[in-house]
Amino acid sequence: MQQPSEQTAREPRRHHLAVLGAGVMGASIATLAAGHGVPVTLIDVDDAKLAAAESRIAGEIRLAQLMGALPDDVVEATVTPGGRLADAAGATAVVEAVTEDADIKAKVLSEVSALVEPGTVLVSNTSSIPIDELASAACRPADVVGTHFMNPPYLIRTVEVIRGARTGERAMASIRSLLDALRRQPVVVRDAPGFVTSRVLHPMINDAARVVQEGTATVEDVDALMEGCLGHPTGPLRTADLIGIDNLVDSLRVLHERTGDPGCLPCDLLLEKARAGDTGRKSGRGFYVYQGETS
Repeated sequence: MQQPSEQTAREPRRHHLAVLGAGVMGASIATLAAGHGVPVTLIDVDDAKLAAAESRIAGEIRLAQLMGALPDDVVEATVTPGGRLADAAGATAVVEAVTEDADIKAKVLSEVSALVEPGTVLVSNTSSIPIDELASAACRPADVVGTHFMNPPYLIRTVEVIRGARTGERAMASIRSLLDALRRQPVVVRDAPGFVTSRVLHPMINDAARVVQEGTATVEDVDALMEGCLGHPTGPLRTADLIGIDNLVDSLRVLHERTGDPGCLPCDLLLEKARAGDTGRKSGRGFYVYQGETS
């Protein structure tokens, strides 16, 4: 009996993904896609970031393979670097993964939406900014949908998907099809600042940092208690290092501005670490010190 080919097992190659932003999350999303046989064009105007992303993706592919996180029945796809938004033309889906700044994200979505074919799903990977707010910048708001991939996305199978007020059925079908090819499990939520994961997790991390700031407990003890007593898998402060403390501060500011919740105002300790460049794993130092893990 003829065996199904690696390419047709789940038909991943009918997708071609453009990822905008070659930072930590953009590179990791590219890793996830390439490792599942989906070709990627990784776009950034910063040549140094693109070069660093190439090395990062190679290392993450090896790690994902060692951890059994990539399928055996799919051939690894290529990641092609690009320096212009026009390089996204022809993609079946575009994932915007630039910095967590509403103005920057809106500008990128506005420009790329004018370059791709109508009906191409435009995915904003954001941890906190309402999707309908970003969709207003696009030529076709119905094409815009949100995702919140957890870091690292090639290891975490569940993806928060945010449907904006104007997100159309075609965009929802496209993001479901893409996530199916990536073997991710979508959980669709309604649009709101921070959605579910960030609205719950980020204020909690802020409180954990505030406990350390006030001298109630050490970083290690806060994480040990949250892991051992409450079942948090990594501890909130180690999680902060994984998210990136600068990204966390940006997200908390968005939440504070859009909800008025005083618990979302970043505490002084988080602000100090962000200012000092101690942003977590990607810088080699955050609440913990990491060796050989800088980007």
